[in-house]
Amino acid sequence: LITALSLENPNVKGIRFQKNYGKSQALHAGFKAAEGEVIITMYADLQDNPEEIPELYRMIKEEGFDLVSGWKKKRYDSILFKNMPSTLFNWAARKTSGVRLNDFNCGLKAYRKSVIKTIEVSGEMHRYIPVLAKNAGFAKIGEKVVRHQARKYGKTKFGMERFINGFLDLITVWFVSKFGRRPMHLFGALGVLMFIIGLGFALYLGIDKLFLNPSGRLITDRPQFFIALTAMIIGTQLFLAGFLGEILIRSRKNEARYTIAEERNLPQKQKEYSS
Repeated sequence: LITALSLENPNVKGIRFQKNYGKSQALHAGFKAAEGEVIITMYADLQDNPEEIPELYRMIKEEGFDLVSGWKKKRYDSILFKNMPSTLFNWAARKTSGVRLNDFNCGLKAYRKSVIKTIEVSGEMHRYIPVLAKNAGFAKIGEKVVRHQARKYGKTKFGMERFINGFLDLITVWFVSKFGRRPMHLFGALGVLMFIIGLGFALYLGIDKLFLNPSGRLITDRPQFFIALTAMIIGTQLFLAGFLGEILIRSRKNEARYTIAEERNLPQKQKEYSS
């Protein structure tokens, strides 16, 4: 169908993968090829109503939103197997990310061009595009109630596996957004804490053996010795993990560390800079 339409109208464009690589990869390819100032995504199974497009476009162009996400307030899905897990998932995403949306995973979204050209959608991170946009500095993220229609074609692939994977991806997004550019802040802090705990047990054993109970059991026969040894080893490993993470980040010279929103009285150059 897309091939036939593209032959009739050059404005109709399509991308076909060699196989099904998933939604995130499809969005990545589409975002890379998109040229318009406003980009709108929607599912092809007729659950999303195309009549929502003009209002989404208006919110981007006239109200100045960077991203507008649809909210399927009234859903025609299974309450037990789709609606309740979705409600729990969206609550956790709001609490973790700070993005005040009710429906993160709604496929009907509108984006400003600068958003899709900045964020990197990979793996199964399509669920967290609003979070990725916020982490990239796009603060004006809105929501619009959209009409949800019962699925006419295909069947849902949502299940327990995707539900669990969604929460694992949420942890990944939280970690990357908070510590992705400063891993030593997490691993170093945990490492120092574990090392101090181990050192505390070691000092206690030493003081007890030297001054309090010299004739007692050997230090190596006491469980506190192994706690101290394990804690100091884990602490050292965590600290080294943070140190190696910092080295890896600083070795990626070609990766953009920030984006420029606007320049004044400067030659027109690429808007991304690498350190």
